[in-house]
Amino acid sequence: MFSQVFYLIRSRSDGKYIAAHPNQDTGESYLLMFREDFDALSYLNKYGADVADRFGVESISGTQLKILIQRWGFKGVGIVQDPLLPRIEFLRVD
Repeated sequence: MFSQVFYLIRSRSDGKYIAAHPNQDTGESYLLMFREDFDALSYLNKYGADVADRFGVESISGTQLKILIQRWGFKGVGIVQDPLLPRIEFLRVD
């Protein structure tokens, strides 16, 4: 995981990353990551076509993930396996 490059969707207006909230009761958020840039774009076009111009896709190396997760207060990551369904694998980071 640390040697891979992942792709994130980030707001151009406030700099926040797209996150998932699988359990609304706990308020925990998981950073959504994609294995390919075109998967991130497909997800964005499918579920946010009307606001897609307000977001950008950026890459991040696996070695930078821990720092980003800590800085933004995410509980873990959600790796999007299929952006059109979507099918997401959640991994908690402690």
